[in-house]
Amino acid sequence: MFHNKDSDTLDIWFGNPEDEVICEEAGEGIIFKKDKNGKVIGIEKLYVSKSVGFSKTIPVEVVVA
Repeated sequence: MFHNKDSDTLDIWFGNPEDEVICEEAGEGIIFKKDKNGKVIGIEKLYVSKSVGFSKTIPVEVVVA
């Protein structure tokens, strides 16, 4: 997960971000990020601070088991 305060977006990746070749708007400020096979490898939420009501960068720790 990555919150970009400058662009006010939150990215959540399920795969390698470098594999992104297609972006598809799903509505309500949600973007699906897809690989060359059309598999969703990430989701981007636009205008995240307005949507969830925060204005500071959120520290996130991701643990992969």
